[in-house]
Amino acid sequence: MNGRRKAAGGAVGGGLLVAGTTSDAGKSVVTAGICRWLVRQGVSVAPFKAQNMSLNSFVTREGAEIGRAQAMQAAAARVEPTALMNPVLLKPGSDRSSQVVLLGKPVGELSARGYHAGRQEQLLGTVTDCLAELRRTHDAVICEGAGSPAEINLRRTDIVNMGIARAARIPVVVVGDIDRGGVFASFFGTTALLSEEDQSLVAGYLVNKFRGDVTLLEPGLEMLRGITGRRTYGVLPYAHGLGIDEEDGMGVPPGRAKSRPWGRVSLRGAVRESVVAPPAGEDVLRVAVCAVPLMSNFTDVDALAAEPGVVVRFVDRPEELADADLVVLPGTRGTVRALAWLRERGLADAVVRRAAEGRPVLGICGGFQLLGAHIEDEVESRAGAVDGLGLLPVRVRFAVEKTLARPSGRALGEPVEGYEIHHGVAQVTGGETFFSDDRGDSLDGCRVGAVWGTHWHGSLESDGFRRAFLREVARAAGRRFVPAPDTRFGALREEQLDRLGDLIEEHADTKALLRLIEEGVPEGLPFIPPGAP
Repeated sequence: MNGRRKAAGGAVGGGLLVAGTTSDAGKSVVTAGICRWLVRQGVSVAPFKAQNMSLNSFVTREGAEIGRAQAMQAAAARVEPTALMNPVLLKPGSDRSSQVVLLGKPVGELSARGYHAGRQEQLLGTVTDCLAELRRTHDAVICEGAGSPAEINLRRTDIVNMGIARAARIPVVVVGDIDRGGVFASFFGTTALLSEEDQSLVAGYLVNKFRGDVTLLEPGLEMLRGITGRRTYGVLPYAHGLGIDEEDGMGVPPGRAKSRPWGRVSLRGAVRESVVAPPAGEDVLRVAVCAVPLMSNFTDVDALAAEPGVVVRFVDRPEELADADLVVLPGTRGTVRALAWLRERGLADAVVRRAAEGRPVLGICGGFQLLGAHIEDEVESRAGAVDGLGLLPVRVRFAVEKTLARPSGRALGEPVEGYEIHHGVAQVTGGETFFSDDRGDSLDGCRVGAVWGTHWHGSLESDGFRRAFLREVARAAGRRFVPAPDTRFGALREEQLDRLGDLIEEHADTKALLRLIEEGVPEGLPFIPPGAP
């Protein structure tokens, strides 16, 4: 590659699929790390995930909705995210059905059985076309798999693991999380369950989250090579604080803070929380995020956790709101379901009491809709007319057409940018303007006292606005908290992406990886019986 962009005359860039022995083995961060390492070598690289199931999504400049993990990987590759990088996005609406987003636009709801019974196979041509276009315009494309490639019950309709690898003839590296235990058995079993043709694409393995002396692991790696005929391309150490833009909220249980490098730790029991970075003022600021069902884009609060002295934790009990200086109602794929959940648990009453006492509450997207007076939903839940919490003078009607936008404006005297992903259309009938244009005309959201609501995701990543908002929260909460004047969230995220690139550069066999990406699958990889049919 030598850092040269592929010519437009039909040349095809190199490729690699990063698969995993399990979900959450580290595929997303390894893919991002490889992208950052390659771009630092002068290689033009793009990420790709054929099919993603996630409630954390992002809106591209052209107004397409993709998985937020792919947007993060695009940032690692230093390229603008596009719909080509995640052609199929599934957004769960229940245990049995998901909204299907194709090339950035919703095309309907399907049950899991309906999707795997035929729709998925029909999409193989679409995803291979998207991958081919990325390979035509980049030196390399680093693909991320989903779950495990050894889900043999789903292999016939697979388009994201061995299905795309076989269609595009790209090599596969399997990532295993050694911190969970059983990594050697997982590597062997994953490979052995594949058919002979699929096995021929599996070039080797990457060990992730290793703690300790790597020389103690080397005999096992040699034995693994002996029984599989495949090498290990690296042993990545356990690195704290690398949870960047996860795919969904399942990894953030109530009572815990999110695993981020810049903030806090919260545990059930005696030790509730600790602040890594000391506050700039006298007090810390505590933020409680209600872990509503089908929670989406919980990454909105990452920028709060980046602030020294701000502690962010996820909660599901009313008593956990008692010491919070700010309560956040986050986005959700099920607004009416989340409303019922808040009421069943007593959280709705606790939030209403807070508002009556003048204590800060922020609703984002679905959370904003929950704060309104009335919801009319014949689209998402089909529940019809439902009363909201009544804290903001807002009436919400769900539209069939989804709003996908990248707005910008001003709030609290500061510039602010965000992105919108919602079916609910808000009619604001009172209160103060929250986000406005340069002339002061309202763009989105509203405020009544210490209760704020907006449809804009990502607004707290605007540094000036975030600091102004936290000053308002501290004043309303009676805290002597001062936002640090030099926190730059974008710079912090860049540092994290560089850390991912460092992990690959320092702990993987980068020469062998580069050769694999450029030249494709090595010849002579042995078949391990018994393979799946």
